[in-house]
Amino acid sequence: MDMNKSLVSILFALFLPFLGSAQHHEQQYFPTTDPLVQQKLDTWQDYKFGLLMHWGAYSQWGVVESWSICPEDEDWCTRRGPYSNSYFDYIKAYHNLQTTFNPTQFDPKLWAKAAKNAGMKYMVFTTKHHDGFCMFDSKLTSYTAANPACPNSQSAHPDLTKSIFEAFRAEGLWIGAYFSKPDWHHPDYWDPKFPPYDRNPNYDLQKKPAKWESFVQFTHGQIMELMQNYGPIDILWLDGGWVQPYTETSPKWGYKPVDQDIRMNELAAKARVKQPGLIVVDRAVEGPNQNYLTPEQSIPNAPLSYPWETCMTMANSWSYVPGDQYKSTATLLKNLCLIVSRGGNFLLNIAPDPQGRFDSTAYQRLEEIGAWMKINGEAIYSSKPIAPYEVQQGDAGTWVFTQVEKSVYAIWIPGKENENPSPIDISLFKIKGVKPLNPNNQTKLKNGVLSVEIPKNTLNTPQVFRLQ
Repeated sequence: MDMNKSLVSILFALFLPFLGSAQHHEQQYFPTTDPLVQQKLDTWQDYKFGLLMHWGAYSQWGVVESWSICPEDEDWCTRRGPYSNSYFDYIKAYHNLQTTFNPTQFDPKLWAKAAKNAGMKYMVFTTKHHDGFCMFDSKLTSYTAANPACPNSQSAHPDLTKSIFEAFRAEGLWIGAYFSKPDWHHPDYWDPKFPPYDRNPNYDLQKKPAKWESFVQFTHGQIMELMQNYGPIDILWLDGGWVQPYTETSPKWGYKPVDQDIRMNELAAKARVKQPGLIVVDRAVEGPNQNYLTPEQSIPNAPLSYPWETCMTMANSWSYVPGDQYKSTATLLKNLCLIVSRGGNFLLNIAPDPQGRFDSTAYQRLEEIGAWMKINGEAIYSSKPIAPYEVQQGDAGTWVFTQVEKSVYAIWIPGKENENPSPIDISLFKIKGVKPLNPNNQTKLKNGVLSVEIPKNTLNTPQVFRLQ
């Protein structure tokens, strides 16, 4: 379909506003004062590699998650298909996707096992995106995959979130719940009496404070359902950064900035009563409830002074698109090494299809990443950046460095030429020898200058050398 061809440019445009605001406020991080949260953050920073999954009823249409029902004049909100000529016909058909969502081949144990074998240590799953369709059995709305209106409710996994969390927890991964603060299906966010005009509420919150309070209570109630009924939760990953108290310095989301205070301090405190030490990620909202920052589809140019995570797609789209193009294993490993060398975590997104399956290419990528991690993971997990951080060698590639306790690792990230690196002076580390983690690589250390020889068949993937 013609949508596929423009998806990359659409997504870039979608994420550019967030990236700009993140860079503008790069130093605005508010450290937690909760020792349990700090302890979990320290552990999370050691994990380095996680899995994100965008999945919902929208996967049946292969559209950009919820965005096609948002009436903004932006490329990523473009409507396609037989209902596209009428917004109201389109949104009615979109809501009816609940009645046909039936992932009969869903087996979360396959996802969890593949993630573990790839070396992933935590996961984040979309329990609800902006469209309001719940992938968990919320008792506060009928718009869920567990409701009798949805064929999935008659399956062996009516509560998809519960089954996913249990499968990943059984494999030893931490559990993260993605939750959208805006809800475009709820009548106290988009009042059905009025057409929506952008991503914000379509009524005046100051004129109808009771209506907004009703939505705040609904949001608190749904998050507390997740905190109380789904076992241990490690991360609450909140999206929809325009739902925040409005100030002059707030990012300008949509066409009409609106003061959308959902009392996050209160909500985080209540959540931590049920989940002590819970990491809360109130994305793009400066303050104490953004325990780590989330640059999206980008890698910072240098180490950052606060906890952070690059969230990035394995393919082009966040959600399922037929025939989507997947990044190569070599590219994914290069991104992992760059992110880790700058002190960050890598949250890699895979989008299940309407039947509840990962694409076979995604499984292949995870298997190949896992094989690499089994050899080189000691340079990744629990690592910290160490000067000189990065030494570029033109098109041939780049050296980056990590430190794990007293061990230092030099990681060669090949460039577009896939050449062997030039000799590099590493005398500042005052080492006696170098050990390649891949025994097929050859090294020579003379007067503090390291020379390496990497076989041609592995020149396109990062290679790790322990300095000792």
